[in-house]
Amino acid sequence: MQQTLLGIERYEEEIKKSRFIALAAPIESAAQALAFFQSQGAPEATHNCWAYKIGQEYRFNDDGEPGGTAGRPILQAIEGQQCDRVAVLVIRWFGGVKLGTGGLVRAYGGVAAQCLRLAEKRDLIPMAELSCHCGFSDMALVQSRFEQFSVQVQAESFDAQGVQWTLSLPTDQQASFITAFTNMTRGQGVCAPVVAESE
Repeated sequence: MQQTLLGIERYEEEIKKSRFIALAAPIESAAQALAFFQSQGAPEATHNCWAYKIGQEYRFNDDGEPGGTAGRPILQAIEGQQCDRVAVLVIRWFGGVKLGTGGLVRAYGGVAAQCLRLAEKRDLIPMAELSCHCGFSDMALVQSRFEQFSVQVQAESFDAQGVQWTLSLPTDQQASFITAFTNMTRGQGVCAPVVAESE
């Protein structure tokens, strides 16, 4: 199962006189990742290299290091630690000793991996979205079961007939919640998965 971080983690290491600081953070969007790199980067450092991954979306940056020796190893560290929705920034102050391409790959990847290893993590639970409608008379009963199914209300609106909800809940609870919803509303309510619009 993929995991994300609970908060920002920092790890520092000196490798052949170069100082490396890795900073890792949980993110929900590319904009959030870039804002993190912007706010945490050290302009006076030799290099600020980074990578982030959100589901299938990822980006990395070598910031002046030889191509493929910094950003990609950081991304590989994220994937190797089974992390998702994570941004990692590795800041390097050059210490006068060249590491060579292999040394750079090991340094950036190793520092990033160690930072992620030390970080507190939480599981990313796959969520499903449902669109549900029921009459006012059934509303309280249905709401009383939300906690049991770990349901979160994303949106709520009312019409003449009752309440319309957009709900999110763990994917593995979806089928049993729909069954319970149908029973609670005696088949009068409507509850169906929200179909994501294709790009």
